[in-house]
Amino acid sequence: MSVLPARALVVGLARSGQAAALALARRGIAVVGADRAADIATGRLAASGVEVLLGREEESLLDDVEVVVKSPGVPDDSPLVAAARRRSVPVWSEVELGFRLLPQPIVGVTGTNGKTTTSELLGEIFRCAGREVAVAGNVGRPLCGIDGRLHEDAWIVCELSSFQLEDIDTFRPRVAVLLNFAADHLDRHPSVEAYFQAKLRIFENQTADDWAVIPRGSAWDLPGGAAQVPFDGDDELPAEPRIRGRHNRENAAAATAAARAAGVDEGAIAAGLRSFGGVPHRLELIARIEGVEYVNDSKATNVAAARPALIAYGREPLHLILGGSLKGESFEGLRYAIGPNVKRVYLIGEAAGSIAAALAPAGVPMEHAGGLDAALAAAARAAEPGDVVLLSPACASYDQFNDFEERGEMFRRLVEELRR
Repeated sequence: MSVLPARALVVGLARSGQAAALALARRGIAVVGADRAADIATGRLAASGVEVLLGREEESLLDDVEVVVKSPGVPDDSPLVAAARRRSVPVWSEVELGFRLLPQPIVGVTGTNGKTTTSELLGEIFRCAGREVAVAGNVGRPLCGIDGRLHEDAWIVCELSSFQLEDIDTFRPRVAVLLNFAADHLDRHPSVEAYFQAKLRIFENQTADDWAVIPRGSAWDLPGGAAQVPFDGDDELPAEPRIRGRHNRENAAAATAAARAAGVDEGAIAAGLRSFGGVPHRLELIARIEGVEYVNDSKATNVAAARPALIAYGREPLHLILGGSLKGESFEGLRYAIGPNVKRVYLIGEAAGSIAAALAPAGVPMEHAGGLDAALAAAARAAEPGDVVLLSPACASYDQFNDFEERGEMFRRLVEELRR
């Protein structure tokens, strides 16, 4: 098969899938787009010549197809993907396709936590250096979505989830960053080891001309042949980062190491560290109302992501909102992260009972609020001037929301209503 196929099937028509289908269609490739849902808006696809099939998953869709492009939200055991593997039809992630289409060098960023912050910080550093850059991937803008929008000498910073990396083939970032690793997504991956191996794939196609940025002291056996660049939260940086928390200093150290590997000068790195104010839904201060701070950390979708938030706000009196959908993770680690500054925990979603059982030995006051609206209302009534109301759920959001962004936006709206 040639580098690009003559006929492709795109499975999953959310943002990534639609971007992949459109990028293929622009090149005159025959594209079929399929999704098990029947109510997706696909007008742009049809107008571009993509054959759209909704609510269908029969194996005949694979006839004459040379490659399947799988959206990250589509599990590996979906009927069409499983059938493609039985037929030995190659299965690519959307980022694999994007890599094959785009000529620009890529800085790839993965890890369990901190990916979005580090990716956006790198984008800020590149802009401070006067370089054209696009930040894409798991941040919400598909890699294929920037097809044709950049000069060839621009750079791309690509946030990469395990779901995107598990189906790469030739994907090779010039600089690859693995920030950290903790158990996560065990509702999707069969084991912690399988999840870790998916993360490590970011390095597998790198050569001696590339760079692998990893935590100092990690004993990971990396695939590929890249030169290794260690980083640590105690590294000397060109400037102190503006964003709060020990975990964010680690993110800043990783971004600094990656930017240096990409040839960015120290002055631009310092400027980026000073100017970058963080990303939405990650320790985002929404408002101060009558002396109470309201902080949106909806991006904390696992225990390892919530713990840095608790450390960052380890001195302020805290009203903490926890809970959401279950994904196979233990909540025992939260018990040891709850300090004496936590005045009350408000539990929401399907994980409320499991979290309550894990926290019970800590003796922290808890309230089963049910939904985010009730939790915030209760926290706002109890909070006093100088207190912080923190949404850092330690859970995914899919029991009550479409994603963490929707959860965070609801928190923002509810806080704004408190002003009235």
